[in-house]
Amino acid sequence: MTETNLILFDYNREDLKPLSFTRPVSDIRLGIITIKEKWEQMMETKGSYHCTDYLATKYPIKFSEKNILINSTILPTPELSNYIKNSLPANTLLAKNGVPIALKTNTEIGSKFLSGNISAPETIECELDFTQISYPWDIFSFNGIALKTDFDLLTKNRTSKVLSSTNTIIGDISQIFVEEGAWVECATLNTTKGPIYIGKNATIMEGCHIRGGFALCEGATVKMGAKIYGPTTVGPFSKVGGELNNCVILGYSNKGHDGFLGNSVIGEWCNLGADTNNSNLKNNYSEVRQWNYKHKSFIPTGLQFCGLIMGDHSKAGINTMFNTGTVVGVSSNIYGGDFPRTFVPSFAWGSSKGFKNYNLEKSIGTAKTVYQRRNKKFDATDERILKHIFEETSIFRKY
Repeated sequence: MTETNLILFDYNREDLKPLSFTRPVSDIRLGIITIKEKWEQMMETKGSYHCTDYLATKYPIKFSEKNILINSTILPTPELSNYIKNSLPANTLLAKNGVPIALKTNTEIGSKFLSGNISAPETIECELDFTQISYPWDIFSFNGIALKTDFDLLTKNRTSKVLSSTNTIIGDISQIFVEEGAWVECATLNTTKGPIYIGKNATIMEGCHIRGGFALCEGATVKMGAKIYGPTTVGPFSKVGGELNNCVILGYSNKGHDGFLGNSVIGEWCNLGADTNNSNLKNNYSEVRQWNYKHKSFIPTGLQFCGLIMGDHSKAGINTMFNTGTVVGVSSNIYGGDFPRTFVPSFAWGSSKGFKNYNLEKSIGTAKTVYQRRNKKFDATDERILKHIFEETSIFRKY
């Protein structure tokens, strides 16, 4: 019998930039694991991607005789995944209010559907509830929901590593799960507002105060004296210090020193220098507007609290201050002691006093260096992706 194959197709990609510049939508992390990994866990099968052409070499699509096409912006629930897996008829599109959710089909029909050359012959209206991310700020807004679902999924029928007696536990200890190799000493862990997951080989240094929900992924570190308010996720091999409140760091990024980061999403391979701070609330308490690539303008978020969205490979120097609702693109370098503009394009270099283009070859050289520091290789495919983004975003670098 042929195993059913998942294909996660991009949806709302333009609205999710700058985070979707460098990855398929399904590779966005919120909760503990990525959207693709959530679907793979719940459907008990492997998946691949359908994404924009310049990302397809790194994130290829794989068809099988039996395929389930899934909208990448939708977070699975046990009820939804069970219905798709066991009850959705073949060649029938599951949708809700015009939003496609899933389609079971063969390779021929599936490839035509994904290319827009055919519509599903029949549509079933979904009656189940689910969470969908449409904009970058949804990632931190829905992080608590995703974190609880992931915690239940990843820890079911498993036993946590025993916590050291040097730690102080507030709330239900069953809502703390510690993977093998993790090191946690002299920390305060509070589960009254959500679960706490500590990944493989992760470290929580002494003197840290953590209120769930909280996820510290594999190899990540919370440095001494940090104060973390949930729901917050620190992605794999990242380092954080200072104060964080309702943030998602996708992975391989550092905010290693004092400073506040709140209601924010930070991509991979980013670095926030010492005493970098962001505002997450306007002085007049009004709704935050944030840059949107699809509209090429600032749009309302519907939020009173909204901080920094930063694309992959971007950096901030020491004492950098980000205003409420700032968006920073891919591979930008910001510094200076005053607030920069609230939309910083990709490959920008500068401060509140002005920006210039970040030299493409130098930015690629930096990317290679940071990859090497984590024993990873920045290859020709990665280089082509950055070059494409550099060209695509040139329209925004009109200084």
